[in-house]
Amino acid sequence: MIGPLLLAKHIADQVRDGGSFTFFSGFVGWRPAPGRTVMATANGALAHLVQALAVEIAPVRVNAISPGIVDSGAWDKLDNEQAFLRDVAESNLTRRVGAVDDLVQAVPFTITNPFVTGTVVHVDGGARPV
Repeated sequence: MIGPLLLAKHIADQVRDGGSFTFFSGFVGWRPAPGRTVMATANGALAHLVQALAVEIAPVRVNAISPGIVDSGAWDKLDNEQAFLRDVAESNLTRRVGAVDDLVQAVPFTITNPFVTGTVVHVDGGARPV
């Protein structure tokens, strides 16, 4: 949370008008879980920071990407990795686990779309509403 704030504070004036910052948040900010209070708070705070910075440093744009569960290798050490990923896939609207490429595709959207600012793009397979 401090990193994005300091980054914007110290280099926003070097970004051309219409340029952008894109930060990463996380799913747990919208779906808190036991033992994840600090993570949920930081992710939720980043969403509000994105809105505040979008107002503060306009016309520089500020957005965030909030990934859901992505099979990025981060889950490889779980004893029940395959069962976990299967359960995730069955519980979201797309019926699959995210791939790294899903996140990669979201980044150019937030960086290049000149009419997107103050927004959190949720790349989570529709997991938040269910």
